[in-house]
Amino acid sequence: MRASQAVPLSAAQEGRIARRFARLKTADRGGFVPFITAGDPDGDTSLALLKGLTGAGADLIELGMPFSDPMADGPIIQASSQRALKAGARMRRTLAMVEAFRADDGETPLILMGYYNPIFSYGVGAFVADARAAGVDGLIVVDLPPEEDEELRPVAREAGLDFVRMATPTTDDKRIARVLDGASGFIYYVSITGITGTRSAAIAAVTEAVERLRRHTDLPIAVGFGIKTPEQAAAVVSAADAVVVGSSLVEKIFAGLDDSGAARAGLVEAVLGFAGSLAEGVHGARRGARAP
Repeated sequence: MRASQAVPLSAAQEGRIARRFARLKTADRGGFVPFITAGDPDGDTSLALLKGLTGAGADLIELGMPFSDPMADGPIIQASSQRALKAGARMRRTLAMVEAFRADDGETPLILMGYYNPIFSYGVGAFVADARAAGVDGLIVVDLPPEEDEELRPVAREAGLDFVRMATPTTDDKRIARVLDGASGFIYYVSITGITGTRSAAIAAVTEAVERLRRHTDLPIAVGFGIKTPEQAAAVVSAADAVVVGSSLVEKIFAGLDDSGAARAGLVEAVLGFAGSLAEGVHGARRGARAP
């Protein structure tokens, strides 16, 4: 039995993430998953970006939970957390952003991504309840390995939140069984070793890794880290179910700031335009790839 089958989901738990991946599979289309940090560079600009991502082509959205010590992230996303925190971002404001997003969009899956400390400080039970009420669909907690997520994962799953686990190039066949046990929503494959935003993914290695993961799970596989251009995104999604792009989008946000760190006119349009080019690359990757 494949590991992903060890945690069957009830009909009530099969929410937006499962429905979106099912729709993508039916259409034989890869999914585009942009990442931005909540509150970067300020609350209003960040909310405008979040609300605009679906129109730019996002199939799912990852929203970063700002944290003062994001150890798995490179300097680009670290800086986005610092900007957000300086502008007043806190967990309650992040959840309020999700609620505001849901006022206009009831279909696009939204996953919170970040670290356990802000969740622990908020209180696990309160966080899960408030996240679910706000309209969050899933969680990626990068510093909670399977051996250490018992305080959060069962509570999240009971509430109907998917708990997305991460696999890396160093995750061997023995380890992958542990990673997959209890995972739901999709598997996030980290395409490079090291921190985000520092190197580009090697497409051949990513394809081989995705094929190996498929031998162990029926869950969709999203690939992230090291994907910076529409061409790279298209190449990756020809093998994977979805591609996650974060650092290059966050770089575009930084490029739209003035010397004081405030958003210049046109920032939102520029970032969403770049997101649209990434989405176009992803969505066109399989077009004509199969004979009729």
